[in-house]
Amino acid sequence: MSNAPDPQLAAFRRSIDNIDAALIHMLAERFRITQAVGAYKAKTDLPPADPDREAKQIARLRALAEQAQLDPEFSEKFLRFIIEEVIRHHEQARG
Repeated sequence: MSNAPDPQLAAFRRSIDNIDAALIHMLAERFRITQAVGAYKAKTDLPPADPDREAKQIARLRALAEQAQLDPEFSEKFLRFIIEEVIRHHEQARG
């Protein structure tokens, strides 16, 4: 077995690293916006959670996941995790 790096594997990993960096930046931007929403909701006395919007978003993103050939169950778990964190921030903003 050779210790030389596999150039194809290295190229795949560079692409994965680039995608991971983009995901982090996109999540950071998303949370900057949702924090502004949380501040607005606190100022206007709106509830931290919006179950109707959340259900619509989950359905929309499940459909997008299917179109993208991504497991819709995984995409829903991922989105629910994000939504829970956003609601937690909104509750803190009310605090």
